[in-house]
Amino acid sequence: MEERSSNKPARLKGVVTPERAAYHAEMLANSVRNKYRHFSKRFRKANIECFRLYDWDSPEIRIVVDWYAGHLVVAEYERLQTGPEYLPQMAQAAAAALNVPMENVHIKKRHTKVAEGDRYGKLASEGKFIEVREGDLKFLVNLTDFLDTGLFSDHRPTRGLIRKMAEGKDFLNLFAYTGSFTCAAALGNARSSVTVDRSLTYTNWAGKNLELNGLSNDRHKLVQSDAMEYLAKAHKNKQRFDLAFIDPPSFYNDEVEGVSFDINRDQLGLLNKVLPLMRPGADVFFSTNHQRFEPQFYGLEVKDIVDITAKTVPEDYRNRTIHRCWRMAV
Repeated sequence: MEERSSNKPARLKGVVTPERAAYHAEMLANSVRNKYRHFSKRFRKANIECFRLYDWDSPEIRIVVDWYAGHLVVAEYERLQTGPEYLPQMAQAAAAALNVPMENVHIKKRHTKVAEGDRYGKLASEGKFIEVREGDLKFLVNLTDFLDTGLFSDHRPTRGLIRKMAEGKDFLNLFAYTGSFTCAAALGNARSSVTVDRSLTYTNWAGKNLELNGLSNDRHKLVQSDAMEYLAKAHKNKQRFDLAFIDPPSFYNDEVEGVSFDINRDQLGLLNKVLPLMRPGADVFFSTNHQRFEPQFYGLEVKDIVDITAKTVPEDYRNRTIHRCWRMAV
């Protein structure tokens, strides 16, 4: 007898039923409420208005919840098992737990596996910014228009390190995004800074952050440029720096400009273009949030390379590999 093939779609394993989703919502609400009680008083004293409340703490609930000065950003690491109603349900539960109005709740969907593209892709065009504080630093964040908000609070301790080391130094912020590290270095009395990003949107945003901190002056230059192009020009112009922070995207591919970057492929070439710009005794901080990053630091002309990740991930991030960070002594 001839076997007939079935046209039925394969059933997904681990589908979250409505009953299970309700249980997840209760778990998430309890966790968010407890974490807020744990962190809020301490952070309020330190004038820190952005921190993480839920960090995929349960394998079942692939959610992150971040606090932004009375707003919540609720993001799901997207999967087919949960369905379209799941994330709004989790967001409502988190908001109810903290008495946050739903107009202050911002829902995002993240992907754990992205083959290519810009990690800062635009989602909307509302253009609404709110001001948030990190100690005496001030930043503008946009909670609606982009997947990321303009501030990576997981690098809060790293900004503190840069600030402590910046006095009297010439600082390079490469792949600068919205310039938060430039603001930290400038408030640490850096002699000068150069902030480089290929996006005009983020370069302008960095300028607004500098202005917000009272730092808009000739000592702090903003450069819209591809990083490799900037490094070539800086080498030609014999620019030199004493301190650098480099946080490349995992990858990008701009077919219009004919430029691309892959951190696993291009890390060594990038660093070998940065290091000649650094004066003897300089420090380079190199960071990535690429979860499958493979360090290839062999042959670099540096005195020492130290993995400082444990010192740069704050306590509110239970995922201790949210990023990785190295300090390189030149």
